[in-house]
Amino acid sequence: MTTRSEHMETNEGNLAPDGAPEAEGDLSAALAAATLERDEQRAAHQRTAADFMNFRRRVAEEREREAGLAAEGLLLKVVGVVDDLDRAIAALPENLAKEAWVEGVTAIQRKMLALLESEEARPFESVGQRFDPHEHEAIAQVPDSGKPPGQVLQEHRRGWRIRDRVLRPAVVSVAAD
Repeated sequence: MTTRSEHMETNEGNLAPDGAPEAEGDLSAALAAATLERDEQRAAHQRTAADFMNFRRRVAEEREREAGLAAEGLLLKVVGVVDDLDRAIAALPENLAKEAWVEGVTAIQRKMLALLESEEARPFESVGQRFDPHEHEAIAQVPDSGKPPGQVLQEHRRGWRIRDRVLRPAVVSVAAD
């Protein structure tokens, strides 16, 4: 068994020039390395957390966009039904206008329009407007119309917007040169 003094004698060679044990230098280097590793791990964790938050946000936006596209597809089909109801009501003979079933059809048309309105889908005016390929689909050019070239003269099918985008372009005839 070694005594304390014997132990001290054997460790005398491990002293730094200032008299402190060399292990203290090793300890501070180890502490500095551990601190650096901790800081790197913390930064990596923060990056991972930020990446995950961004991922969650992108997934939520994508789901919302997908749901919106599905809703727009359905609304586009409803717009087609509203067009059919409009044509049926416009072609109705006057002697049938007071029939109960006609009032039922017009009530259905009003409900369909209210449904579209509740989803922020609205028709837009095209006649008299300048032709815009984002909003209009031209099926005819009318020469010698007396109107400026590119002006929409006739609307064959109503155009619809949903919020700030075109849901369905209007089908129109346009003045030619």
